[in-house]
Amino acid sequence: MVHIVGAGPGDPDLITVRGQRLLSEADVVIYAGSLVNEEILRFCKPEAEIYNSAQMMLEEVMHVISLAEQAGKTTVRLHTGDPSIYGAIREQMDAMTARGIAFDVTPGVSSFLAAAAALKAEYTLPGVTQTVIITRRGGRTPVPDSESIKKLAQHQTTLCIFLSINLLDEIKRELMSAGFKSSTPVAVVYKASWPGEEKIIQGRLDNIVQLVKEANIDRTALIIIGRCLDSKPEDYQKSNLYSPKFGHMFRQARF
Repeated sequence: MVHIVGAGPGDPDLITVRGQRLLSEADVVIYAGSLVNEEILRFCKPEAEIYNSAQMMLEEVMHVISLAEQAGKTTVRLHTGDPSIYGAIREQMDAMTARGIAFDVTPGVSSFLAAAAALKAEYTLPGVTQTVIITRRGGRTPVPDSESIKKLAQHQTTLCIFLSINLLDEIKRELMSAGFKSSTPVAVVYKASWPGEEKIIQGRLDNIVQLVKEANIDRTALIIIGRCLDSKPEDYQKSNLYSPKFGHMFRQARF
């Protein structure tokens, strides 16, 4: 059996209880070494075989998994954050399906959620925005033209941009050409939740590129743009969920 497991954003404490259990039981662990915090491997049993997939091709990963299956061993394929977001797991699942290898998926905490926690931010403020767009800028991996930063930015929602910190200057220009003001708040969170390594850079569209450059951040960082980052109490609507005027199946309206 192969378990695809989300390791969480970096802090070993943020792997799920199920993920930690599966990792502790695994005979073989293949982890995404370019992004997964190696401290998480302390949950592995001493005799576990551990492979860093940053140095492997897909066929090499599948070869290790196939050998483990033939030997009756349990494998954990450990991905950063939640594996469904930029985890490249579909091709692995298809390859396992083609080989008749059983697998399941355990979700994890994505870095865009850890970034919100680090910023003490709520991405979906009533009256400000109720939508979060998770995307990346096209680079070595292209994105459809309909999903360009400029076109997505026209919605004026909260944007969480992955895998694009090295393209921040281009992103700035595209956002401003889409109507974002130079004063729009921007945050860059480097290694969200990683103990002792997390960095938070906060600024505006007109100065964020320089701030990030001064901080020497050029990888492993998430870009967040939106009015949720600097909204004051008077800028957003209070939730109906807790309003005494709002009744629902668990509580009657009080007046």
